[in-house]
Formats: sequence, structure tokens, C-alpha cells
Amino acid sequence: MPDPEIRYFNRELSWLEFNQRVLEEAQNVSLPLLERLKFLAITASNLDEFFMVRVGGLQTLYARGSKSKDPAGMTPGQQLKSISERSHQLTRDQYSCYLEQLEPSLAEANIRRLRMDDLTSQQTQFVQQFFNEEIVSMVAPLAVESPDEFPTLIGGTISMCVRLQRSAENDDDEKQRFVVLPFGRISTRFVTLPSEGTYSFVLIEEVAARFIADFFPKETVLECVAFRATRNADMAIREDLAGDLLLQMKQLLVARRESDFARLEISAEASTELTDFLKDCLGVEERDVYRIPGPLDLTHFFQVADAGTGEGNRYEDWPPLASPSIDPLESIFETISKQDVILYHPYESFDPVVRFVEEAATDPDVLAIKQTLYRTSRNSPILSALARAAENGKHVTVIIELKARFDEARNIEGAKALEQAGVHVFYGVKGLKTHAKICIVVRREPQGIQRYLHFGTGNYNEMTARLYSDVSLLTCNEDLGADAISFFNSVTGYSLPQSMHSLSAAPITLRDRLAEMIEAEIQFKNQRQKSGITIKVNSLVDPQMIELLYRASQAGVKVRLNIRGICCLRPGVPGLSDNIEVVSVVDRMLEHARILHFRHGGDDRVFISSADWMGRSLDRRVELLVPVEDDRCRARMMNIVECYFKDNVKGRRLQPDGSYDSPSKRRSSGLKMPAQEWLYRETCRVVELASRSRQAVFEPHRAPEQ
Repeated sequence: MPDPEIRYFNRELSWLEFNQRVLEEAQNVSLPLLERLKFLAITASNLDEFFMVRVGGLQTLYARGSKSKDPAGMTPGQQLKSISERSHQLTRDQYSCYLEQLEPSLAEANIRRLRMDDLTSQQTQFVQQFFNEEIVSMVAPLAVESPDEFPTLIGGTISMCVRLQRSAENDDDEKQRFVVLPFGRISTRFVTLPSEGTYSFVLIEEVAARFIADFFPKETVLECVAFRATRNADMAIREDLAGDLLLQMKQLLVARRESDFARLEISAEASTELTDFLKDCLGVEERDVYRIPGPLDLTHFFQVADAGTGEGNRYEDWPPLASPSIDPLESIFETISKQDVILYHPYESFDPVVRFVEEAATDPDVLAIKQTLYRTSRNSPILSALARAAENGKHVTVIIELKARFDEARNIEGAKALEQAGVHVFYGVKGLKTHAKICIVVRREPQGIQRYLHFGTGNYNEMTARLYSDVSLLTCNEDLGADAISFFNSVTGYSLPQSMHSLSAAPITLRDRLAEMIEAEIQFKNQRQKSGITIKVNSLVDPQMIELLYRASQAGVKVRLNIRGICCLRPGVPGLSDNIEVVSVVDRMLEHARILHFRHGGDDRVFISSADWMGRSLDRRVELLVPVEDDRCRARMMNIVECYFKDNVKGRRLQPDGSYDSPSKRRSSGLKMPAQEWLYRETCRVVELASRSRQAVFEPHRAPEQ
């Protein structure tokens, strides 16, 4: 329980609690087995990024002697101590889940991880041949006589550390020496074994450990253990300095490969002597050492989950459905000209968004395309369409964010390809990350120039659009079109946008707009008119926004928050936040949409946004807040958000002490209401009704005109 004087939860500890909720899905025996394994791998991937970015940044502050406190009143040193304690417990929970629950269940499903002592003679012969032909050829042992000679390891990859006894004839005072075998980015972590009726495998590091003596025929191997080191990736470029941004980004990628280490994971079997050697060489403190009782790097178990089969081991398939609002037989522009279209992915297909850009690329009436790109897929059809549009003579302008963390290399490659095709490419905005999701198509029509728009809460990535819940708005609303052009041109023209009537953009007007909307709800409540605030975002961190929500609660405004991950606000505190409830839904789809609903005296105001409520989103990124003007679309957004607060299966509620309750405690009857399943079933129902309606319409064949 935090100090009652503390108004905020610590951001990092709140994130760790989110990862614990993901782990609870892996521990949930009612879920399909391979889906549970995926959730476990997700927790490992999440934790890797957390150490690379958040912990790495705190370690840098701590090393500089910083005593500054976060809003929860914790210094960097205090945060690192608390993070270490919580992360060690989370790691223990991960391996308890894998070793005690998942691995035995996988074995029952004929998916078996075997140890070297379990192998048959045939399998032993197979892995020895694998060692001789692949590992010996691939891996080079590197002697380490001092920390200065330690090899440059690729962060997050598995290596072996070997402790050897020196030969008797060696005159060196040291009786032992150390050798490192870095595997690097191996393509084969799991060595598939010959077996009948089962998928059996052994870990490559266990194969290497069994036959490691072959590398050192004249020495005694005292021990050979696997380890994995995570590097600090929290580095930024100096955009205030003159220079080529593209070159600086390439230099950052190189620097990231040589940065300090934030965490050491090592086999629990490692001796104190070998562990101390690695700690010294890698420069990590004891609190950042994680002794692992099972396989290192659980992220690789995505491969096992994807390879496994068996009835009942996977979720029922939920293929994205074709939106009944989109007629596949007519031009996408004709459809949008008739009505605004809201798509809720992944329940509805992302294909219309791709089609929007692809049609624009070939439509002879399209004059220009303007688009922002933050993260795209590896072989993006949208990038291909933009290049094709430029080759077809369209005026194409793209803002591609080179600073999108961990996608820098891909975006650099994409930017080059677009430039070669004749696209005007901008590498974001100096000092800010361009995170807004917008595409503008300018088209010449008989009545004049028309602007067609796509606004989104998620990336232009057709692959993640099958896994993330996000909103797309397709419209040709004139006010939004004028604002969109003003916004885009201000970014590419390095200027402040002219006053916008409908859109709000960070870091200029978005924060003020949100504050105005919250203040308005307080006024409506004071005037005894309809009031209420419902917010769906991924993270709520910003102290100013939290204080505004506290003020609304104290005024009697009901505040409902659907926050997937980090929430620094403390709900349910008498006199402070007793009118605020916070629910987090963790399920098969990643909740990613940002939707805002203000009652506004009964004149409901609904927005979608690219921004979370974090300082970086409101002050250090280019983001958009987009009003949903169409009554039908607005009602749909309100219904979607509502279902998350009714979820009594996956909806966990945040308590004043920072814990999350179990949904089963609130399930008074046998009726279960999982939000994501309801959304998919409801989408199926609407699509089916639309299909029946079309079938019921008689359309006569007409005689051809003479």
C-alpha cells in the first residue's frame, strides 16, 4: 500500500503489474495450451524491452548521481531497488508457470523438451552430428583473460561461458581461465529430434554444453553454462546539433550494439565464481543478475507455440470480417463520399485502409497523397502503393518517423525506397516524434477538389492490425479535411498550423483541448446537467491530466477509465478519487485503441486519438485528437467503449493499493461477458444482418440504353 500522501503510483511498478496481468493469462488453465505459451513468451518479450528502455534509462540517471524524484516520490536508486525486487518475483513466477504448469501439459500434448540425459542413442548420435557440423562451424570460442578483452555481444542473445582448468605445464599463476561462445542471432534455438508421433526438441545450449570438451581437447572443462545479457537501449540523438538525421540514426544503431548492460540472466547452475566473472566483465550489479532455473529467453517459445498442433490447443479462429459499410464493388472514394465509415480492427478487416491507398495510387483523378508512417510491416503494401503513386505522377509526401524505437532500421530502408520512387520524404520533426496516424488523398471531382481522409489510432501495418484493437475513421468531412491539410503542411513546412476548427494536435493544442473538455464536465455537473468522462487509452501517466481527473471526481463527475497498461492514478481514494474506476482488459487481442467520450450536458462528444495520456505523448510527440462527427459512428464508439466496463471475465479493476481484483469476484451470476468475444460476435451479427438485407433487395436487369 503506497503512502496515503502519495497521489500517484510509480510508473515502472505499474508497468510490471501490467506484465503480471499478462502472465496471469499464461497461468489460466481454462485457456488453450499453446495460447498460454504465447502469453508467457509475450511477458518475456515485454520484460526485455522494459530493461532495455526503462531500466537502462534509470541506471544512467543513477550512475550520474541523480536524486530527482518521480511523481510518486521515488529517486532513481529507490526505483531500481523496487524494480529489482518486483522483477525477480515476476521472473520466478514466469518459470514456475513454465516448469510446473506448461511444460508438463506440453509433454501430454506430445510437445516435449528433452534433456540430454533423456535422449535415445539414435537421438544422441543425431545431436552430436548437429554439434560437429553446425555448432563447431558456426560458433568461435573467444578467450577472455581480463574484462577489457570481453567480446562485444549482441544484446539479448544467448552465449555460453566456459570455465577451464589450465594445463599443468602452463606457467600462469591463474589455475583456470574463461572462454565465451557467443551464439549471436541463431536461427536454430530448438534442435528438433527424430521421434515418432511427437514434436521433441532439445535446446542448442544444452547440446553445446554436452560436447563442449571437443573444443578444448587438452583441458578440463570445470563448467559450461548459458547466459544472456540485455543492453541499455535508452539512447537518443542530439537533434539540436547540426547534421544529417539519417546519418545520426545509423550511428545510434551502432551505439546501441555497444551500450552498457542492464541485466544478466544466467543459468541457476552457474557457480559463484563464474557468475562473479561475468558480473565483473559486464559491469552489472548483483540486483541486476537473474539466476534462471529453466531455459533462458522464453521469447523463443513463440516458435514452439507456432509449430505445435492439436485439437483445443489454440483459440477459435476469429478472421477479420468485411465491414458492411464498405461495398467491394464500388470505389472506396464513392463509399466515403456517401457517409463516414468507422472500422474497429481486428474484428473488421484492415483491407479497406490498404485499399484506400492502393486505389489512390492508380486513380487518374487523384492528384496528391499525404501520409504519416510510424511503424509498417516488413513487406508493406502501403509503402508499395505510395511508391507506385509517385511513379504514376501523383504528388506524394510522406512523413516517416526515423526515431520509432526498434523500427529505426526498417524505417530508414523504407524511406530510401520511397525517395528512389520519387516520393517527397520527411524524417519527422526536429525534437519530436511524429506519432499521428493520418492519410490525406486529394482528388479532382466534377464539383471541385475533394479531400478524403483516414485517421487511425494504430499504425499503418496490416500485420499488427490483425492482433491489435484499433479504430479507423474514413471521411471526407470538409472541416476535418481543411484542418488535416493545415496540420500536415505545418509539419512539412516547419511552421505552426493555422487555427484548426476540429482537430487538436500535440504538442500545440491537444493538452489544452483535453483540459477544456474535463473542465466543461465539471461545469455541467455543477449546473446539474448530464456529465461523465469515459476514457480508453493504453497508459495514464501525466500528472497534470491525473490532477484534472481528480478534480472532476471531487466535483462528483463519474470518471471511467479503461487503461490497458500503466496507470499512475489511484482510484477509489475517499475525497480524492472515489468517483473514478479503472479497468484493464488483457485478452487475446492487444487493446490499443484510444477513444474518449464526454457527456457534455447530453450533447455527447466522442474522439479518437493517436495519443496516450503521457508527458511524452502530449508534449514531445506530434499527435492528433480527432472528433467523431457522424451520429451513427459516434453511437458505435460509445457502445464499444461501454462493453469494456461490463467485462467480468478479463476486466480487472484497479484498487487503491495498486493491486487488481479478480473478475470472478464481480461475476454474481453464471453469465460471462468477455468484451473482446462480445465485440467479435456482435460484428458477426451485424455483418450477417447486412448480408441478409442485401439478399432481400430485388434488383432488376435493365435494358441497355440506346
